[in-house]
Amino acid sequence: MSKARVQLGLTAAIVLGVLVVDQLIKIAVKTTMYLHEHIRIADWFYIYFTENNGMAFGWQFFDKIFLTLFRLIAVLIISVFLSRSVKRGAKTGFIVCLAMIIAGAAGNIIDCVFYGQLFSESTSTEIAQFVPFGEGYQSLFYGRVVDMFYFPLFEFDWPSWMPLVGDQHFIFFSPIFNFADASISVGVILLLLFYRDSLNLHFNAK
Repeated sequence: MSKARVQLGLTAAIVLGVLVVDQLIKIAVKTTMYLHEHIRIADWFYIYFTENNGMAFGWQFFDKIFLTLFRLIAVLIISVFLSRSVKRGAKTGFIVCLAMIIAGAAGNIIDCVFYGQLFSESTSTEIAQFVPFGEGYQSLFYGRVVDMFYFPLFEFDWPSWMPLVGDQHFIFFSPIFNFADASISVGVILLLLFYRDSLNLHFNAK
């Protein structure tokens, strides 16, 4: 079997694996927990159910439909780039990183596109349930992304004499994220740490 076939098969396995794990976790959390309910695993790790309209880690900068379309276009562009990289004989680790990024983005796209049509509203008093398609809490493309992993590794209060942040409470790491976000982040970090040369080579290739 050729290297290209192996890499494409590995890409498919990674994307499918990440999507399955990501969606199973999200559905389990959404259909068993109230919004903002949390489960303490350790002092530094909680399962904390929240939803967001924005990008990874709950950040929000643009309109919802813009973010959803941006994700779709980004997945398409990276998929084309991955395919071309395979044809050019890229390192397998480089392809794995791209596959992780694609898989993570696709996982959050599913939430944005379909969850509003598939689930009832999650609230602090009502647990969401599956509903007939189209009878959910929001229209197509306007679903909210499910997040649940919270790692407040350490926290403290800034001294009062500190400018701008004095007397404020600081938590590290405060963003709440999901498995798809983690897949994207790990893929990007590994690319930057180990495959910057490959990235430059393939971007500059004619």
